[in-house]
Amino acid sequence: MVQPDWTSMHAVLDTAKVCDSLVLLLCPHTGMDSMGEQLLSAVLAQGLSTDPIFVVGNLDEIPPKKHIEVKKLLAKSLERKLPVEKVWSVEGELEAVNLVRAISCQKRREQKHRDRRANMLGEKVEWKEDEVGSGMGTLAVTGYVRGSALCANRLVHVPGWGDFQVDRIETAAEPVRMQGGRGDQEMVETRVVDRANQDRQELDMENIPDNMEGEQTWPTEEELLAAEQNRVGVVRKVPKGTSEYQAAWIQEEDEESGDDDASDGEEESDEDMGEGAGDIPEDEEDESEDEQANEDDFDTQSVAMTEDGGDYDAKHVHFAAEMEEMESLKVARMDSMFPDEIDTPMDVPARIRFQKYRGLKSFRTSIWDPKENLPLDYARIFQFENFDRTRRRVLSEEVGGAEVGWYVTVYLVGVGRHLASTQSTTSLVLTSLLPHEHRMSVLNMAVRRSPLSGDIPIKSKARLVFQCGWRRFAACPIFSQHTNGNKHKYERFFRDGNIVMTTFAPISFPPAPVLVFQEHPSGRQSLLATGSLLSADPNRVVVKRTVLSGHAFKVHKRMCTIRFMFFNREDIEWFSPVELRTRNGRRGHIKDGLGTHGHMKCIFDGQVTQQDTVMMHLFKRMFPKWTYDPFVASYTPSKDSLEDSLGDSIEEDMEDC
Repeated sequence: MVQPDWTSMHAVLDTAKVCDSLVLLLCPHTGMDSMGEQLLSAVLAQGLSTDPIFVVGNLDEIPPKKHIEVKKLLAKSLERKLPVEKVWSVEGELEAVNLVRAISCQKRREQKHRDRRANMLGEKVEWKEDEVGSGMGTLAVTGYVRGSALCANRLVHVPGWGDFQVDRIETAAEPVRMQGGRGDQEMVETRVVDRANQDRQELDMENIPDNMEGEQTWPTEEELLAAEQNRVGVVRKVPKGTSEYQAAWIQEEDEESGDDDASDGEEESDEDMGEGAGDIPEDEEDESEDEQANEDDFDTQSVAMTEDGGDYDAKHVHFAAEMEEMESLKVARMDSMFPDEIDTPMDVPARIRFQKYRGLKSFRTSIWDPKENLPLDYARIFQFENFDRTRRRVLSEEVGGAEVGWYVTVYLVGVGRHLASTQSTTSLVLTSLLPHEHRMSVLNMAVRRSPLSGDIPIKSKARLVFQCGWRRFAACPIFSQHTNGNKHKYERFFRDGNIVMTTFAPISFPPAPVLVFQEHPSGRQSLLATGSLLSADPNRVVVKRTVLSGHAFKVHKRMCTIRFMFFNREDIEWFSPVELRTRNGRRGHIKDGLGTHGHMKCIFDGQVTQQDTVMMHLFKRMFPKWTYDPFVASYTPSKDSLEDSLGDSIEEDMEDC
């Protein structure tokens, strides 16, 4: 029986990964509060091998005749999460025995992401510093091996600590021994079960890119001769005996005089500013004296804020965060009303502002090379030639070492002193990693927004906390639609429905559950979305669409004059090959520009009305940023915040009644 720190969601989730049965305690008066509801939703989304068992708390304050009614009401309130047959109570020895019998008779389901990897709950954890004294040491974790066999050549992952190499695995004496078992006699003697050898995996998370790989070779003699012939010479008057290299540094007289004039003008302006800085006109002095006299006629009084108002602002009001939230609400509302539409800037030419965009004849059928114009971060990751084939091969490998059910001690090397002193060792979880699962790549996770997250808009590239399988990390993902095809539309905000989040993270082989948390300014983390791992594919093309809109100025059947899409003739000529569309479904193209202020003549495939809006769709590929952070702070609420949340839940229950 293990009882994790219930105030830390990360500790509860880590313990639930390795447990066989989960028992949750309910309050008979208030039921589930908001924190308990989020915790239950996260545990169910993570996956359990058995259905959770709910036990009601002390029923002394409730009349005995209403005990059954209270348990029925609690079971009914839990039906929106999962079907609950019975809510247990432990008021006597007989009920306790029945509860233990029900736990032992539960039918366990297969959890592939857990059963395919060796895992262990650390019952005893010790850290010993190396003799070198470099701040690194060895962490010894003792517990029962579960899932699959634990091999010393494979890397292990400790949530919140990181990835480590295994030095050796030794047997340990079990704390509780069953009588009459021969296997226990063999496990008493300490012996080395498995030791790492030359086949041990390395901690090479990133690929080292070659910056000279994309460079061109030295030009040939023909290319140098052609460049010399095409060079345009400039005739200058230079002194006799001056070489070409010296002549390139000699400035013309006009340039020197122009620089001198500019410097003289700057010096004069500085002198004028210096003279006027210390002198104040007489009129301004008189006005300042009058204002000072008027201020002296009034008494100053300090107004103190009431104690209640000050405490409320300190506890509940975060003005900067509220202003950001209000701005995000405005932007999200405009994006929902006018999807992907932006105004063409008037101070910057459109051909420069949208130089990375391109036009597509069809978003579904047009070809987009996934290897085109990749950023430098893509040289740091690993990619599989065939991800599905590699996944099948890795999952079919058989490894030796400590078998399932053995009570062993695993020695991890390279553990820093700062981790041993800051991280909690209670309910420590250890899991073995499959080959390549420590290397960086691009993960695509299909998630759906949780009903508990509210209506606060979440912008793309915002910092979120992920729990993908056994790992927990923070990153700033990009959002895209979960559709078929070779291109996927970029989403500026996290909308309802299935959304794919793409970010740089270590490789993980599906199936694996995914939990997404949102960080608040106070440090609190709330459940945002749940889903599963889709793939580890850097070739997934996420395309951002930008819509430029224009209005019909003159209409004559299929011909019309459009304005307000561009504001100069050069931009019209630049974007003339891109197809135009209208809200009513008409298609056309730019025929010619009119004037110099952005009016253009367009022709369409049908009649265009005066109220129709002409649009131009531009597309650009989006890449995630390298924002991977493996160390996520665990939030533990204070006593005051727990009392506030409990009081809020009680008030909500009273309002419902």
